[in-house]
Amino acid sequence: MVSERVERHPILDVPAHPETVEFSFDGRSLRARKSEVISSALFANGVHVFGHHRRDGSPQGIFCANGQCAQCLVLADGLPVKACVTPVRPDMTVRSIEGLPPLPPDDVPLHLRREIPRVETDVLIVGGGPAGLVAAAELGAHDVPSILCDDKQVLGGKLSLQTHNFFGSVDDCYAGVRGTEIGKILEQQARSRRSVELWTESPVVGVFQDGVVGVVKQGHFTTIRAKSMLVAAGAREKALAFVGADLPGVYGAGAFQTLVNRDLVKPARRLFIVGGGNVGLIVAYQALQAGIDVVGLAEMLPECGGYKVHRDKILRLGVPVFTSHTVLRAEGDGRVERVVIARVDARFQPIPGTERTFEVDTVLIAVGLSSVNELAEEGRRLGMRVYSAGDAHEIAEASAAMFSGKIVAREILRDLGKDVEIPADWVTIQAMLRSHPGPVLGYYPPPSEMAVYPILRCSQEIPCNPCTDVCITDGIAIPEGNLLGRPKLVGDCVGCLKCVAICPGLAISLVDRRHDPTQQTARVTVPWEMPEELVHVGDPVPTTGNEGEPVGTGKVLRILAGKSLNRRRLLVLEVPWQDAEKVAGVRVRTPEAPVEVASVGPVADDEVIICRCERVTKEMIEQYLEASGSRDFNAIKAALRTGMGPCGGKTCAELTLRLFREMGIDPKSVTPPSLRPFSQEVPMKAFLVEGDDADRV
Repeated sequence: MVSERVERHPILDVPAHPETVEFSFDGRSLRARKSEVISSALFANGVHVFGHHRRDGSPQGIFCANGQCAQCLVLADGLPVKACVTPVRPDMTVRSIEGLPPLPPDDVPLHLRREIPRVETDVLIVGGGPAGLVAAAELGAHDVPSILCDDKQVLGGKLSLQTHNFFGSVDDCYAGVRGTEIGKILEQQARSRRSVELWTESPVVGVFQDGVVGVVKQGHFTTIRAKSMLVAAGAREKALAFVGADLPGVYGAGAFQTLVNRDLVKPARRLFIVGGGNVGLIVAYQALQAGIDVVGLAEMLPECGGYKVHRDKILRLGVPVFTSHTVLRAEGDGRVERVVIARVDARFQPIPGTERTFEVDTVLIAVGLSSVNELAEEGRRLGMRVYSAGDAHEIAEASAAMFSGKIVAREILRDLGKDVEIPADWVTIQAMLRSHPGPVLGYYPPPSEMAVYPILRCSQEIPCNPCTDVCITDGIAIPEGNLLGRPKLVGDCVGCLKCVAICPGLAISLVDRRHDPTQQTARVTVPWEMPEELVHVGDPVPTTGNEGEPVGTGKVLRILAGKSLNRRRLLVLEVPWQDAEKVAGVRVRTPEAPVEVASVGPVADDEVIICRCERVTKEMIEQYLEASGSRDFNAIKAALRTGMGPCGGKTCAELTLRLFREMGIDPKSVTPPSLRPFSQEVPMKAFLVEGDDADRV
């Protein structure tokens, strides 16, 4: 039987003997890990196609892995459910949906609850990610009654998927600590506050005219009336419209992180990433950690938008980065088998004749995030006291979200009449944490006259200071005097390796020339977070420079590990004397030459799906706009059903707005879609109870 599990991981704990349950899919008997969701269990058993669409029979598979769409719809014990948020139960019967799901049998009396429960509180916090948890702890520290609602089983938001050490400030936002650990720390802080209630598996689904907020609390519809509402619901991934974007195997980078880092499923063997922001660069690295080959990464801009240290570390490992390139199409019979990219010109249009193809089974889309702010906007429209924090307010790093939650909590406290201060330096630090990567200025040259010294390859203005904090001789400083500056060795070095071990960007190596008086060889220690089986003591390894350029060959002398390294290991390499300052890493894969193909010709608009739920193409929308002259989202919705599917327009609305711009239509002239409760599907059973004492429907 096919098993696609992550069996070993350099950072995450992989259970040796996890408890499993039996279930079936389309008559096949399969096994799932206890409490994992259906989609992850199916992927782990090699199933990537979950059914076929009712309109055109197109194969359906996972897309968001976050409950936002319905690409993963299956029948579970006779009921249609989203596979990505529905846990497997023992002996569950799961079937693919071919067309429309059948109605369940009308054999059980249904009863409506006499009264929907209502809860009163001072503050309702929507979202249990970094911003929401920090805000809850801050409000709880001042004994303010608060309820935090989150739709997941585990709190922490995207922190639960972040295996890397965080950037930022050590003192203010846990820089140098892994995101998975930060999430647990923040949850513990929030749980320690007696005035704070934490509701998991409780999505907030609507804000109503009377100021009441609807919540599906663990399957039962409940309402909350709060004096203030803080929306910290995070962000959702942006999509791209290209030929084949709807094939199983094309999905968001965040969905990939959910499968790999949360559920320990290996959903791909060879993948290609579209988007060179921090998310795309980080996911490329995390895929390699899970033993998945990353064939390449394409970024439309001339430079990647993410941190240079993130880009450099995947280049050193052997992942090619194609800047000024875009994806043209994904191809395959029923699921992804290859991807075609092309170089773009100054107007970001594909250049004919530059097409290249790669054989892959997965294409990850990492082209940015959009704030989940619908509840906040609706609440403000209704005159409620509404605040926003984290990505729901402004897209930034999780470290910035923590500060955002803290500051907004103080604003709420003030509005509730509490005498609290918002220190000026909080606002300054938050601004630095929110800042985009600055210019690449180069790193400070190493002091080659010393016998042992670090190479601090942080050459870009990004908010980070762990290396200055851990240096036991206080020998590392930031001459610019702020969190965005570049570190520089200004004092002694004793070779303690603490800076190498903590650097979030893996941008520090240590040169040690004390071991060979003949000056033939030197020792270089580099950070290492790849699978153990890739290198062994005594192995010759190909060494690479800062941006992946080949340097030569080194010999692995030691592999350092220990609790103080926070699951990072350090490779001690013996290299030629003259290579010591050049060596920044070890290559784990050899970049392969892409296959150049004949021009694929212009993209046919009838092949490009805009609305995945209703299978509405780019051509259909263009023809309607040209024929009707309409500039109203709602007219397109009425005419073509765009946005009428289960996702409620969460994906296609942005793609349609982009289409308006492509057609030369001023976005300011476009009437936006009307957003009404519910913001996501609410099953009828959430309003029902069993028993003869309730009002019969």
